[in-house]
Amino acid sequence: MSVVVDGLEGLRVPEELSARVPAEQRGPGRGRDDVRLLVSRGEAVSHHAFRELPALLRAGDVLVVNTSPTLAAAVDGRLGPEPGGEPVVVHFSTRGDDGRWAVELRSPEPSGSTRPRAGGPAGAVVRLPGGGRLALAGPLTPGSGRLWWARAYGDVPGLLGRYGRPIRYGYTERDQPLSAYQTVFARPSPDGGGSAEMPSAGRPFTAGLVAELAARGVWIAPLSLHTGVASAEAHEPPYPERFEVPAATAALVNAARAAGGRVIAVGTTVVRALESAAVAGPVGAGASARAGRGWTDLVVTPARGVRVVDGLLTGLHEPEASHLLMLEAVAGRAALRSAYAAAVRDRYLWHEFGDLHLLLPEEEGHRVRCGSNSG
Repeated sequence: MSVVVDGLEGLRVPEELSARVPAEQRGPGRGRDDVRLLVSRGEAVSHHAFRELPALLRAGDVLVVNTSPTLAAAVDGRLGPEPGGEPVVVHFSTRGDDGRWAVELRSPEPSGSTRPRAGGPAGAVVRLPGGGRLALAGPLTPGSGRLWWARAYGDVPGLLGRYGRPIRYGYTERDQPLSAYQTVFARPSPDGGGSAEMPSAGRPFTAGLVAELAARGVWIAPLSLHTGVASAEAHEPPYPERFEVPAATAALVNAARAAGGRVIAVGTTVVRALESAAVAGPVGAGASARAGRGWTDLVVTPARGVRVVDGLLTGLHEPEASHLLMLEAVAGRAALRSAYAAAVRDRYLWHEFGDLHLLLPEEEGHRVRCGSNSG
């Protein structure tokens, strides 16, 4: 899937703008919320500290957050017959309803990160620590060999808990403990499931900041969407992912909207879940949130638009990432162009340990809807 956002084709993010360590490790006395916040209201941008978020919202707004916990989803293995075999790193992405797992095989790097590797072959067996086995079946999506369905022999949650580590990419400086990848909103999943990669928009929140939001009358509503491995490398749309929107969250979102409050999604995963469960209907014409659970393959684009989301708090995405189509659907093309130019110019930091971007409606009380903002 090609991503075409007019005005971003030539945008280049300098390598030095990659956040290599968590904010709290960048200096004495720093905390998770010591990141910057770029705010977009239409084409207007303003610059803030993330701790200013409560002052940028208003009583009656709802922040919808993802409670999916991050898994220690990377495990070393060997592909092929004993005693040798090719060393690989298995990224456990998503558990299917039939017990199989969607996995990505990557090649280890001496630095501790990994590099892409072709998937398969079908029928091959990956030997895992503790005597576990993983039998490769076939590609998750026909024509794309990066993620494969595999049958795991052994207790995968137990395997990850004992031998796994968080997925790490080459722009990071070193391995981090799993706690560095958990948000304050994360809650254990009864079946041991979770996200292969952190729902990173929630990372800068602290208990103190949540308390301040509540004191200002900002509601916080939970849902879950278990994210798979990132797809930006291959410029692919997101793969199907499991989600659940509780009835209480849907009711709170609808009540807030009826009272003139704004629904702000904390992360692209929240947009995907809310919009997947939304009542079908014309965009902007009586659409409402509803409870729902299951699998979603929804890709939010400007043509599809958004039905229940008014704003979005998210990280900064690579210029080729499919998530940018969602941002354009929420805020409009002009807003996106202006914000990303400012982010590069003012040296905001990218990726999961980086700075945040808050996209708000251009005018008070105006609900952004695709069709009027596609630019």
